[in-house]
Amino acid sequence: MLTLADDASLIALAKQRYGAAAGALVQEWREFIVAQKGVPEADALKRVNDFFNRRIRFADDAEIWRQPDYWATPIEMMGKGAGDCEDYTIAKYFSLRELGVPAAKLRLIYVKARIGGPASSITQAHMVLGYYETPDAQPLVLDSLIGEIRPAAQRPDLVPVFSFNAEGVYAGGAVSSIERLSRWKDLQLKMKAEGYTP
Repeated sequence: MLTLADDASLIALAKQRYGAAAGALVQEWREFIVAQKGVPEADALKRVNDFFNRRIRFADDAEIWRQPDYWATPIEMMGKGAGDCEDYTIAKYFSLRELGVPAAKLRLIYVKARIGGPASSITQAHMVLGYYETPDAQPLVLDSLIGEIRPAAQRPDLVPVFSFNAEGVYAGGAVSSIERLSRWKDLQLKMKAEGYTP
């Protein structure tokens, strides 16, 4: 389980960096997390997915951060009120970890998304969060583009490339060290500076 600095510090940080609206959204998030403590994992998945999908505007990093690729912390995403697929996935991952869902059950999954449906030949890089009830289970997919959580078999528009979590990188049946993902390491350092501790 993830632990945090006190909620008041996170709210104050968001307000200081991004303004009153950001502080209010972070406060809503912190109250939401407290209210979800102890709920069954299936309920936590749906509620966390809905929380971010309904409150955050989807936008590209170039628009939000003036960079081609930027992984925002939950505080940064809520501060801007917008995020891209990685940002939604990161916020959902850490919210569920804070609610006690083990890292082994969650993976951030890079996919090729077929634009226009499963028969389309046009693909785009995308990230979703996978929830594995058991190690060999078919994952449930939490996506920023679709509100409904569906089993991976019901998402033929997504082709997995690799996945990762706090424990490692998973590709082609092999597991390697998380050390090779510099953006993930940088993100965790930013989160620690904001008050998250592993």
